[in-house]
Amino acid sequence: MKILVINCGSSSLKYQLLDMEGEKLLAKGLCERIGIDGRLKHESGSAEHETEPPMPDHSAAIRVMLDALLEPGRGVLKDASEIKAVGHRVVHGGEFFSESVVIDDKVEGAIEACCDMAPLHNPPNLTGIRACKELMPGITQTAVFDTAFHQTMPKKAYLYAIPYELYENHKIRKYGFHGTSHMYVSQKAAEMLGKPYDSVKLITCHLGNGASVCAVDRGRSVDTSMGFTPLEGLAMGTRCGDIDPAVIPALMEKEGLTAKQILDVFNKKSGVLGLSGVSSDFRDIEAAKKDGDSRAADALEVFYYRVAGYIGRYAAAMNGADAVVFTAGLGENSAATRASICGYLGYLGVTVDAEKNSRRGKAAEITADGSAVRAFVIPTNEELMIARDTKSLVSK
Repeated sequence: MKILVINCGSSSLKYQLLDMEGEKLLAKGLCERIGIDGRLKHESGSAEHETEPPMPDHSAAIRVMLDALLEPGRGVLKDASEIKAVGHRVVHGGEFFSESVVIDDKVEGAIEACCDMAPLHNPPNLTGIRACKELMPGITQTAVFDTAFHQTMPKKAYLYAIPYELYENHKIRKYGFHGTSHMYVSQKAAEMLGKPYDSVKLITCHLGNGASVCAVDRGRSVDTSMGFTPLEGLAMGTRCGDIDPAVIPALMEKEGLTAKQILDVFNKKSGVLGLSGVSSDFRDIEAAKKDGDSRAADALEVFYYRVAGYIGRYAAAMNGADAVVFTAGLGENSAATRASICGYLGYLGVTVDAEKNSRRGKAAEITADGSAVRAFVIPTNEELMIARDTKSLVSK
């Protein structure tokens, strides 16, 4: 069974084609600069190529993607009908969805109803779904939600301390994101611990330009750092994370900004970019720190401190932890980040082994023998999780 996985952003489209017999990756690629000019990066096997076909919209990008998959000599498909189903990453499912679903008109409408809660993500996700419906009629499509894994959170974790009718009337509450990633790495961590998934307490740290921490108690998300939107929680690449709400009216008064302008600042100009003045890319900030840039050093310390704080909070929430897991671009590749965060975790009995921590690119334990709480780096694979859910839905 061949399944196509699609992740649509506002001006980009990531894709993977997997053969689920053996879960083999057949091809992957990235369409970017959609609506500007267009650029395709496509890989199949050991072959890679880049082209710049015009992509005025997502429908055009999906046509480009299909052409690459079907290209004589370099393609991996003879006909688009070989694709059994398309699995879409959808960021926000609100309270509508606690698991992945086959897309129909009702599901499409519910995804659209969540657009105001994820205005940067859900609209392009929906655009990708509609473009596939147009270009691949009759092929089953599924939606796999970032928020679904977190629907097991108890009320004490997801309710905000605001008038209850605001939750009842407008569903203002914590939802959480990166759920597909947190689910994947927590399952892999249980395997590496050699214990059943429903018996372990794990704290998973998805650390990239967007970042979140999750408490996974015996296979269920019981709390996570992102909230009503992906803005809450950790300081991130460009997002401010947790902040006193009173800052908003203060900035409206002192800087003459509208609420919309302030949200733009909080989403796109804050985080480690705003603190360092250097970049939203942690590699650039680490390099600046080595060159003696004190603001870069401060930005990194704020990030490490907040991640460690959430780990401590979730260890308390679960009354202990078996392991801490690091994943995503920064979590998987920055030994300095992992070591700095774990430096706060001595009270949990986390002791990092410097040699183990220096390894990259594969799942591994990074703690020394005898650590009371173990730590792992596990490369995430959200696309595989989406494909697995899609296969399960199609098989039903």
